[in-house]
Amino acid sequence: MADILVTGATGLLGSQLVRRLVESEVGTTVRILRRSTSSLALLGSAADQVEHHVGDITDPFAVRDALHGAKRVYHAAALIRFGGAADRKAMREVNVEGTANVVNGALREEVERIVHVSSMAALGRPAHGDGLINESHPWAEDDRSQYAISKYDSELEIQRGIAEGLDATIINPSLIFGIGRPGENTRRIVDRIRRERVPAFPPGGTNVVDVRDVVDGAIRAMHLGETGERYFLGSENLSFEEIFSTLADAFGVRAPRMRAPSSLVRAAAGVAEGLAMVTGTQPLLSGEQARSATSFNRYSNRKARTKLSCTFRPFSETARWLAAELA
Repeated sequence: MADILVTGATGLLGSQLVRRLVESEVGTTVRILRRSTSSLALLGSAADQVEHHVGDITDPFAVRDALHGAKRVYHAAALIRFGGAADRKAMREVNVEGTANVVNGALREEVERIVHVSSMAALGRPAHGDGLINESHPWAEDDRSQYAISKYDSELEIQRGIAEGLDATIINPSLIFGIGRPGENTRRIVDRIRRERVPAFPPGGTNVVDVRDVVDGAIRAMHLGETGERYFLGSENLSFEEIFSTLADAFGVRAPRMRAPSSLVRAAAGVAEGLAMVTGTQPLLSGEQARSATSFNRYSNRKARTKLSCTFRPFSETARWLAAELA
């Protein structure tokens, strides 16, 4: 029997969450659902302090078995890709069908509560582009990435479960920065900046957040979040120029000084997608990523601060932590 189940436990966010739970939930048994091929490196010593259930989130029987006896669930398993049809199919299987498996299994096993880790990508946009995005803006699929659509649809599975009697709440983190694994997630940005391999910055921007603050927000949502509510977890709205320069300052290297025009970014994505199609590999820059890099969406974290009492570190503090850990 386990008190808590964490899916996606070997990833950037899930591993930090497991570490925190092992440290803070004294006397509580934590179980993780992981694939047989998952690296346990990010879990560190916590890997030896949790129960391991080996299986895949896309396997409903493995998920149901992992949920057996669990009282609380943090569902952090997700797939982020920006390629072609194969990637879209894989994201649907993991993000949507995987969440449906968790919901169905939780209802069957009478789990007490779920915190579902969604994304800022699943939030709607204000009618006027210059407004702050929050949890209440209506959703529209126009010009949204396939990843965003899959995360929004995963939330619909959670809402479906709530309608069937499940107690669940949702968190929507922004762009998460943490140690992570080389070549994955925002670690790719960090490593390219510290090695001075970024010749220019795109003209857009986004909201950023420290992985430790997302962990704190997830735990607060478990205890304080209202059933069916969403909570955006993000710190600062920054341009990519500011993000890159803050990282460069923390690592003591030169920041990229040249702004890449939107037309150049989009053209580069077209070339990268063409090469990927020929070689059968992932594009270095997809059209969806290019659209994101050339726009600047700003978000409000007011609800998380007022309803969950969340606090968020400034990005400069996160950058200094990354520099110290990766020195």
